Amino acid sequence: MSFVNDPVGDMIIRIKNAAAAKKTTVDVPHSLLKAAIADKLKEHGYVTNVEKRGRKVKKTLDITIAYNENGVARIRGVKRISKPGRRMYATVRDIVPIKYGHGTSLLSTPKGILTGEEARKAKVGGEMLFYIW
Repeated sequence: MSFVNDPVGDMIIRIKNAAAAKKTTVDVPHSLLKAAIADKLKEHGYVTNVEKRGRKVKKTLDITIAYNENGVARIRGVKRISKPGRRMYATVRDIVPIKYGHGTSLLSTPKGILTGEEARKAKVGGEMLFYIW
């Protein structure tokens, strides 16, 4: 078993790659942060279902990827912004629409994991995790 330095980056790339390979589900190791991110992705329609499986150390998140009626994945791309080597933070004024409103940015804020739009409405900034479109 290998050790991952960037668990959030690993999670979003696993989801993107599974969508590109037309997989229905993908398993990622469980953490509270990843569960909160997965719930936000479900809320915005990028994934259809998030399920916790296993116990203690072997806990995983079973994420079901969303496809439209033509069989095209809702996730077309992701871009990791804040990385372990260089954390990127944004104030409310720095949060802008992604892909002309067709994408979403996810932030880790004092009010939890929020999308860029939710963070602007709540007037709170935070660590820019990634963009997804």
